[in-house]
Amino acid sequence: MSKDIEQKEFRCGIVALIGPPNAGKSTLLNSYLGQKVSIVTPKPQTTRNRINGILQRDDCQIVFLDTPGIHKSNQTLNRFLVETAWQAITGTDVVVLMIDGARYVDKLSLLEKEISPLISPIKNQLEKTIIAINKIDKVKNKNKFLPIIDFMSKHFEGVEIFLISALTGEGCFELLEEIKKHLPVGPPLFPEDQISSVPLRFMAAEIIREKLFLKLEKELPYSVAVEIEHWDEDEEKNLIKIHAVIYVAKKNHKQIVIGHRGSMLKEIGTLARQELEAILDSKVYLQLWVKVREKWNEDERFISYLYSEGF
Repeated sequence: MSKDIEQKEFRCGIVALIGPPNAGKSTLLNSYLGQKVSIVTPKPQTTRNRINGILQRDDCQIVFLDTPGIHKSNQTLNRFLVETAWQAITGTDVVVLMIDGARYVDKLSLLEKEISPLISPIKNQLEKTIIAINKIDKVKNKNKFLPIIDFMSKHFEGVEIFLISALTGEGCFELLEEIKKHLPVGPPLFPEDQISSVPLRFMAAEIIREKLFLKLEKELPYSVAVEIEHWDEDEEKNLIKIHAVIYVAKKNHKQIVIGHRGSMLKEIGTLARQELEAILDSKVYLQLWVKVREKWNEDERFISYLYSEGF
């Protein structure tokens, strides 16, 4: 086959972004797409679903799956999140294992502790795995990443390793080119103007949850969930009415989310509405309620129901 013909070959495939919490998977996905499809906060373990983003290029279409951070936990919600991440690997063409390189500089024992749960499962996927050591912009002396590279090379033998910064874009082009090499030749799976197959209702719930993560302190954001109860579009008025419920796991959490005279809930609603209007290119009327559902994060059936839309 000539090089000219090879260059015209269109490639399409599914790429799973996996790794420990706060590795920067969502930031990388949003960076590649040029817009947000996955929520990003400074707090770890923000993503709760396999959220996909579709990258369109002249020579390829890449369907990225942004997955929850993989970590050890006995809590029902966290176990669900980890299972969701591992399920994402099934049927994918490429697995990008991302780690927060800056976190492990001079801390190889921590790296070993947090990467050990991933070693055995990924060993069966080595032929389609790429490693991305992220957040290199946070460390001036790049030689400090050498022990991390050596560690990853030892446990994931033969896998290509890239130093990147999802925030600044450094190394991301090279990583993308490597991903493309692993994709099978084939037609696109989605229309060229589509950036995600996630329902708009689910994306709206995620945006509201992101604002909760950003405004609430400490552990409280991890025990809140959001469900869109009502969605009505008025095309003539260019208006979308959204009614959303914020679930909290304890009674004393409800007032914290609402705030003094409703100030916290109002601020969260304003931030979410502004972003939704920008994404939806429409006026948005957003109504938020806070409901107590005791120990919802330990209820397997409710968790499965709540996050089924994101799949």
